[in-house]
Amino acid sequence: MSFLRRCTLKPLSSSLFRKPSRKAFFHASPSLAVLKPFILADIGEGIKEVQIIQWFVEPEARVEQFDKICEVQSDKAAVDITSRFDGVIKKLHYEADDMVQVGKPLCDIDVLSEISPEDEALVTPPAEQAGSPDDAQQPQKAAAKHTEKGEVEEPDEEHEVESKPDQETPIHQRSEPSGLSTKHGGLATPAVRGLLKRYDVDIAKIPGTGRDGRVLKPDVHKYVASLSTSQDSSGSTPPTSTPTEQTEEPIKLTTIQSQMFKTMTRSLSIPHFLYADEIDITALSTLRRRLNAASSPPHQKLSYLPFIIKALSLALLDFPLLNARIDTSTPDNVPRLLMRKHHNIGIAMDTPQGLLVPNIKHVQSHSILSLASEIARLHSLARKGGLSARDMTGGTITVSNIGSIGGTYVSPIIASGNEVAILGIGKVRTVPAFGDGGKVVRKEVCNFSWSADHRVVDGATVARVGERVRALVEEPGGMIVGMR
Repeated sequence: MSFLRRCTLKPLSSSLFRKPSRKAFFHASPSLAVLKPFILADIGEGIKEVQIIQWFVEPEARVEQFDKICEVQSDKAAVDITSRFDGVIKKLHYEADDMVQVGKPLCDIDVLSEISPEDEALVTPPAEQAGSPDDAQQPQKAAAKHTEKGEVEEPDEEHEVESKPDQETPIHQRSEPSGLSTKHGGLATPAVRGLLKRYDVDIAKIPGTGRDGRVLKPDVHKYVASLSTSQDSSGSTPPTSTPTEQTEEPIKLTTIQSQMFKTMTRSLSIPHFLYADEIDITALSTLRRRLNAASSPPHQKLSYLPFIIKALSLALLDFPLLNARIDTSTPDNVPRLLMRKHHNIGIAMDTPQGLLVPNIKHVQSHSILSLASEIARLHSLARKGGLSARDMTGGTITVSNIGSIGGTYVSPIIASGNEVAILGIGKVRTVPAFGDGGKVVRKEVCNFSWSADHRVVDGATVARVGERVRALVEEPGGMIVGMR
């Protein structure tokens, strides 16, 4: 009897183990095992956080390796973040304009390539739920459902008719982000988005003139002005009363403004030594006009800036201290100087996004003409928001040409902890001066203002560098002799 009892109970026991409930199986192997958090990796240069400009994907969108996930803005440049996996986007952890810390997940990706066939069959929802939003990435793999006995039961006509639209709809059409009508729709920098919020304007209504349709500040101002003109012409705008009290509207700092706030606050710990001199650029002006008159496209027209940058590089060969940086990360906390051979001279630029300082690499190896071309390239990219991380990093000394906007004198600030000096250039002025024999002659002059880190650079060194640059600029023929 005991033997018969064992034989009788064995099929029942095997049946129990062969047919576990679906609910119990999901507890043993949850579907979350196939989700991978997409971590914001370290971008470099000490960047700790970035701002999301726009998403290129939305939940349930299918992505492949190297597809664009989103565009982020750091304090240095805008960067496209690409996918490292093939799969389906399941969740976006942040919205556009949110700040994201390095090391935090941007989104969750269902990595389909890592699902075994057995797991894929188990995580596929029943046929009656195939049309739900949760199954957008796997539309109706089977038109029938299985019974416990292994037989196939045909679905009814109503269910079959309802499932056809999902089967015929391409996946890429259903995963198209609703907020982006085109590939580059809605592109704008944080500064521009702050302007849009101030005027309460929809970015989709503004035609962008920047790179890839990016909306710039002038585009916003032009659109707002057109709205004001149309309202004035229609006469529908009621007269507004003048407010009696001052009002204040809080506006969040853009990413670049936030970084500027931090950088300039740190610069207060640097004791600045200021040095200024007036430079006679009459000979340089004459040479520049003669060269521009003789040049033809595609050669770049020459301004004063490439000559000044080249003169600075030649002076750094004799005074390498101003190309060095201070290192305070020694184990014994004793500061030291790190001397650098390459002259990566930064140029402060006024852009729609704010102040940016890209730099020209290896200026000591450039000619005047190649410097002019490189300046034009960086200026074009800066206005479009297309500067790369390489363009924005590695600078050794900075030139601020504030005179191109206006102003005779300037007190430049050393903003980078990797530099010990900066040169500010005022605007060119025509003044009367005494020439040979005491005659009054016409001269073109410009003021050069230097700032140096007085912890390591003494005033005499700054004066000698200033005199060396002045001599090269006032007699540009000396640059030809000093070039290598």
